[in-house]
Amino acid sequence: MKRRTLTKIALLAVLWALQGQAYADDLSWEQLSPEQQHVLQKFQGTWSSLPAERRAALSKGADRWAHMTPEEKERAGQRFKNWQSLTPQQRAEVRRRYQEFRQLPPQEQARIRENFQRFRSLPPERRQELRERWRSLPAERRQEIRERMRARRGGG
Repeated sequence: MKRRTLTKIALLAVLWALQGQAYADDLSWEQLSPEQQHVLQKFQGTWSSLPAERRAALSKGADRWAHMTPEEKERAGQRFKNWQSLTPQQRAEVRRRYQEFRQLPPQEQARIRENFQRFRSLPPERRQELRERWRSLPAERRQEIRERMRARRGGG
């Protein structure tokens, strides 16, 4: 699987998990909505033994899942499968990159999101062409570009 795709998948998974941290620390099974209980039914017997952060993340995810369209559910399911297929090292790298992203100023995060959306809006052939062009650059040149970009945003 391509590294960029892995990074995007993991970023989404981490974002999803982190959103649950805003929930109350002591979320009992009975406090879940019927929709959440339905989605999380396989956890019913072990719910109280799960760490509070895990219960919060699961309940938030179940709430989001219950309100998704079938297409959104399909995409989310595929992203989750892709996340599960990552090695522990790949997951750690994605988490590291996510933390790095979160430490950027909001305007820099917005710029990155805009660039990502611009890239995603390109035709698949053009995206592939750009990927191949990047990969064809010598490693030293790619590193120079990365360093120049970090210097431009004040990160190094």
